[in-house]
Amino acid sequence: GGFGGSEDQDPHVLYTLSAVQVMALLGRLDRIDGEAAARYVASLQLGDGSFTGDEWGEIDTRFSYCALSTLAILGKLDAVDLSGAARFVQRCKNFDGGYGAVPGAESHAGQIFCCVGALAIAGEIHSVDRDMLGWWLSERQCDGGGLNGRPEKQSDVCYSWWILASLCMLGCRHWIDSSALAAFILECQDRDDGGVADRPNNVPDVFHTFFGIGGLSLLGWFDQHAIEKPHRNIDPVFALPVDLVRSLNLSATVYKDADEQAALFATMPRPHLDVAPDASPPPAR
Repeated sequence: GGFGGSEDQDPHVLYTLSAVQVMALLGRLDRIDGEAAARYVASLQLGDGSFTGDEWGEIDTRFSYCALSTLAILGKLDAVDLSGAARFVQRCKNFDGGYGAVPGAESHAGQIFCCVGALAIAGEIHSVDRDMLGWWLSERQCDGGGLNGRPEKQSDVCYSWWILASLCMLGCRHWIDSSALAAFILECQDRDDGGVADRPNNVPDVFHTFFGIGGLSLLGWFDQHAIEKPHRNIDPVFALPVDLVRSLNLSATVYKDADEQAALFATMPRPHLDVAPDASPPPAR
């Protein structure tokens, strides 16, 4: 019931989520055997609530997010121990408010997105230390406007998605310099072929192009600049267009924010935790 990265390859929860997302974008979820896919994902959950990526047993909070997101899109969250999944993710919280791949592992922005997203889908985002994590994430902004994944690393366009999506779920998007981040993403675009690289003057690739466009969408950049064709805003939890998330009636628990872009998410068909709309940003560095 699971999907591999290509034909005749072994199934993995990462590729299973990607396949389900693509079919959802194409409007062909009816072509997927949802029961079989749900059974495959459920077979990867262990007794402590964690998920392995495939039959070989690697455990990682990335797989927790992929499993819950897949099941949510398929409408099969009841196939797994949702509370147990949330408890495992909560065990991966660190002293700095961040999350790692497993309990005791270093906080990393990519893992943080997966953990916050998984907790949002499970309805347990209140267990996140919002102020501490919001501060840690906002501290990832570098002098050039870009974001890095952990302290003392270079900025990379991919974190425009991992960090910005996490901040949006926490209602803290306004804690970073949005204009500087947008300028960094645009500087990473190749003027000849249009793709986006990890950082300026590097070779673009499809992954960073997605991350860059996703980051610009979360920043509201497309709403603020005239473009020839209509665009679709992206949802920070499911990484799918907002209108598609609505049509699938997907649900997650996120914090409200005071700015206009987050107000868009507040209109979505999901429960919310109300927080003070004038929540103060972290102290200046």
